[in-house]
Amino acid sequence: MGVVVLVLLILIVLILASCVKIVPQAYAYVVERLGAYQGTWSVGLHIKMPLIDRVAKKINLKEQVVDFAPQPVITKDNVTMRIDTVVFFQITDPKLFAYGVENPIMAIENLTATTLRNIIGDLELDQTLTSRETINTKMRASLDEATDPWGIKVNRVELKNIIPPAEIQNAMERQMKAERERREAVTRAEGEKKASVTVAEGKKEAAILEAQAEKQSAILRAEAQKEKMIREAEGEAEAILKVQQATADGIRMIREAGADEAVLRIKSLEAFERAADGKATKIIIPSEIQGIAGLAASVKELVSDK
Repeated sequence: MGVVVLVLLILIVLILASCVKIVPQAYAYVVERLGAYQGTWSVGLHIKMPLIDRVAKKINLKEQVVDFAPQPVITKDNVTMRIDTVVFFQITDPKLFAYGVENPIMAIENLTATTLRNIIGDLELDQTLTSRETINTKMRASLDEATDPWGIKVNRVELKNIIPPAEIQNAMERQMKAERERREAVTRAEGEKKASVTVAEGKKEAAILEAQAEKQSAILRAEAQKEKMIREAEGEAEAILKVQQATADGIRMIREAGADEAVLRIKSLEAFERAADGKATKIIIPSEIQGIAGLAASVKELVSDK
């Protein structure tokens, strides 16, 4: 009897312990009572009724990422390609997610494939390759609207890979190669053009600098020649001044010695002769000195007659 009571107590404790549930962060529990929806438990401690309540579904409320396999699609210009997509979604209503659709992930995958085919079918190959952002936006809007009754919000859709047929890839590679070669030729031509312009500008600058240097040199030579001429003129003037000064000193000494006016005039005539120094072709002599010179010549003739 005691053993039976002990077993019953253990069973009661286990049942009560199983009725205590702790919901972790970013999760929600959908609870059913006798098979019918009872409620949704959020984060924290919860107690359910034993035997009649059960946790029907544990739902992750974090944003989830699903990478779907490549899907074959046909463009408007009848090019078959394969595109794989990545869908970012989040469960916003645990009740709708639990009871809205049987397999939500498979439903999203099939919905993504059909939506992608509808969008790509209205685009040509070149538009498909260059309009990823437009395709992503259209797919996200369409999927978000379709999955709203399932308690799912589609946050973002990305085209992971666009795989065209092999012959299209080869043609695209050849086109890209030709484009790269063209750009290389253009770049090389522009580089050569810039180099030629730079060389021409360098020659022009060199010629300008050379002309400026020649001009500066000519100016310096002219200034040096001018300075030389000025110094020579100053030297000649100073020499004449010294000769005149010496002559004046000589005349003053003669005058101080008591020489008459005729001797002074003759000395002045000799001073003029030395001033000319044989370089002048004409010497203008005052009339008084000319008279004395004539008198001196007459005296000389008389002396010679005697």
